[in-house]
Amino acid sequence: MIYCSNCGARVVEKVPAGDDRARFVCETCATIHYQNPKIVAGCIPEWNGRLLLCRRAIEPRLGLWTLPAGFMENMESTEQAAARETWEEARARVVDMSLYGVFSIPHISQVYMMFRARLQAEEYAPGPESLDARLFEEHEIPWDDLAFPVVRLTLEKYYQDIHGDGFPVHVEDINRHVRRKR
Repeated sequence: MIYCSNCGARVVEKVPAGDDRARFVCETCATIHYQNPKIVAGCIPEWNGRLLLCRRAIEPRLGLWTLPAGFMENMESTEQAAARETWEEARARVVDMSLYGVFSIPHISQVYMMFRARLQAEEYAPGPESLDARLFEEHEIPWDDLAFPVVRLTLEKYYQDIHGDGFPVHVEDINRHVRRKR
């Protein structure tokens, strides 16, 4: 950050009084510019035991498969964001949403909030950010072509839970050095 979004003056990076970390501070209008993690909301859309995945048409990770997910917008709930992203990426409507996992990724300042959901109907198609959208049985999941570690982790936990005793809410940190293989 170079300029204050409040008054346009140059900002400096310093630890404000009473704080414990450096922030961008405008010494002209005294605005402290906090930079906080981004929230990504997404879905695990299910239809008769199959999961809906999208193949990315954009960077990062162009051409790889993912669960529908994306950054929350202002003025929407996490559930609304997850449902919106599912529509935008897979042209699918979801119902019966329930929180499944909160995955913090500190090294990129993101928090994923993933929801289990049921497709309202077996209707889906690639949206503008997707090359393809498809329902997968567990044995068909393209494990070697998943776009992000958080997607792999979410799917691994989902299939462990579906074969176990139910669906707890998972809360985990994802370390940048973890390379998970199924």
